[in-house]
Amino acid sequence: MTDCRGLKIFSGNSNPDLSKKIASSLGLPVAKCTLGKFANGETSVIIDENVRSFDVYIIQSISNPNLNDNLMELLIMVDAVRRSSAFRVTAVVPYFGYARQDKKEKGRAAIACKLVASMLQRVGIDRLIAVDLHSSVIKGFWDIPVENLSVEPLFMTYIKRNIFQHLDDEYCKNEGSEYFRLRESEDRAEKIIVSPDEGGANRAKSIADQLGLEFAIIYTTTVDHKEEAKLVGNVEGRVAILVDDMADTCTKLKRAVDLLMSRGALDVHGFATHGLFSADALSKVAAAGIQEMVVTNSVAASEGVSKTLKIKRLDISKLIAEAIRRQHYGELGTYNADIF
Repeated sequence: MTDCRGLKIFSGNSNPDLSKKIASSLGLPVAKCTLGKFANGETSVIIDENVRSFDVYIIQSISNPNLNDNLMELLIMVDAVRRSSAFRVTAVVPYFGYARQDKKEKGRAAIACKLVASMLQRVGIDRLIAVDLHSSVIKGFWDIPVENLSVEPLFMTYIKRNIFQHLDDEYCKNEGSEYFRLRESEDRAEKIIVSPDEGGANRAKSIADQLGLEFAIIYTTTVDHKEEAKLVGNVEGRVAILVDDMADTCTKLKRAVDLLMSRGALDVHGFATHGLFSADALSKVAAAGIQEMVVTNSVAASEGVSKTLKIKRLDISKLIAEAIRRQHYGELGTYNADIF
């Protein structure tokens, strides 16, 4: 066990429901603090509990609708608990905003992700816990331990339970039977994992390999100064399962669904860790010929997201709670679907 008196979970304003679920999974209440704003818009933070010598975890997604306010609130909360003599401070950032600005796309551009990492380290966090960072490069921006949790086990469990056929007829009760193996093989041949861009190829291949499925990639090329989407792989007569790290404007999603359906896909299911749904994304999801769009609750759901029937949100609180528990007690091990 760590050299500290106990564990405290604090929550910012970005996703209080997720924070409550994480704390509940650990058998703890969310620690008390007062978050507000002064008349001129400055963020105010007061820690209302003793944190001296405690192992403190601050849960805050850097996400819309108040992305910059959420970032500033996180920085000030870290400063407050650090000045209150906390033993160790860990920032738990389910969605790490600015992660897409992890390199210089053009000359004289900023690397904003590196800037945010530097700010958090400078204010005094000892460790970062994030969920499906946009790029593995981001871990190199830090001089402290970074735990990048993956939701692959959660997505694979959902796919097995809801998209694969249920092999439960009277001839198929024995999983060791030849008939079971034949039916299972046929079922897998009818599904395919698809990455909507080249950047997500490793993610799609990892899930496909673990599920025993083939995978395909969509890439973009420029023809006559116009972008065109191309598909590498055969989806004809198959159920396509799109896998990405985030659903933001959903322009890429709609383009991918249109391409897959035009190539003969029977159905398309979408999976993305972070459901941002910015601008007119919800109307694109509603208009797209997609069976469902599965995301996690790493970002708080807007009223529109909650009312969109095609969108299903999976809970990652147990995944994060398990990571916190193992860090607090110094335990090793791998995460698996059992915790879901």
